[in-house]
Amino acid sequence: MEALTFTTEQQQALAGLLDDSSPSVRAALLAHFTRHGRQSVEFLRGISSQHNRALAVFANQYLRELNFSDPVTEFRGFIRSLNYELETGALLLSRTIHPDLDIGASCSLLDRMAARCRELIAEPAAARDKCRVLNRVLFHEHGFRGNTEHYADPLNSFLDQVLIRRKGIPLSLSLVYLLVAERIGLSLEPVGLPGHFLVGCFAEVEPFYIDPFNAGRLLSAGEAVIMVRKQSLHPTLADLAPTPIREVLCRCCRNLVNHYTVANDHERARLFAEFVAEFESTYERHAQP
Repeated sequence: MEALTFTTEQQQALAGLLDDSSPSVRAALLAHFTRHGRQSVEFLRGISSQHNRALAVFANQYLRELNFSDPVTEFRGFIRSLNYELETGALLLSRTIHPDLDIGASCSLLDRMAARCRELIAEPAAARDKCRVLNRVLFHEHGFRGNTEHYADPLNSFLDQVLIRRKGIPLSLSLVYLLVAERIGLSLEPVGLPGHFLVGCFAEVEPFYIDPFNAGRLLSAGEAVIMVRKQSLHPTLADLAPTPIREVLCRCCRNLVNHYTVANDHERARLFAEFVAEFESTYERHAQP
């Protein structure tokens, strides 16, 4: 049986991490606080009432984020916050269907893959060379791949399940690619082309694109356009630009509406349609001059 309260040493260690802005640290803290629900509430409320107002702010943020009983309300709060961080948003979205997911395990796997990339990268290295290392680690050593057999399986859209099953759709595999790249300091961007999600690199003179659904194939802008046109779609120049995180997460929800509809799970399809509407209405309210 777990102790009634955190030990003094545990409290000091947790307090020292509250203001850490690292996505992996924040996600690990969220996982830890979720596992120790009542203890966590007591600890965070204690911090929020102390004289250190800076820590109190962070404690209150965690209290707001940690809606222990209702992950759906938690994700709605994230949408309304306008504080869109990709890793946090993807994991909170996963919790709406998998409330007991081990956030720490997901973050640890991303950390391990990033550490392996750092082992293999000989600095100074160009962005393309770093992407080739990411491709080796993700697609050859860890076996991530596009789920061509069951493309419409809703599990393909949840970050935690993609990390466990090592397969997904273009958007979810791009999330994995982006989160590992972020950990090694490689500046990449999500690119939501019509019908096919890519990762873009804009750090070099000529932008190039990565297709995680196809083992990280590197594409020029022209090749990316040709690939999409083969699906009878007509991308514009704007489609080749980075996609805002808000729209990335909203597109995840749109995909889930479609995939749950195909699976005849209309209740969950309605839930993700509500998230889409929440993203759109929140953006419209705050985009007004």
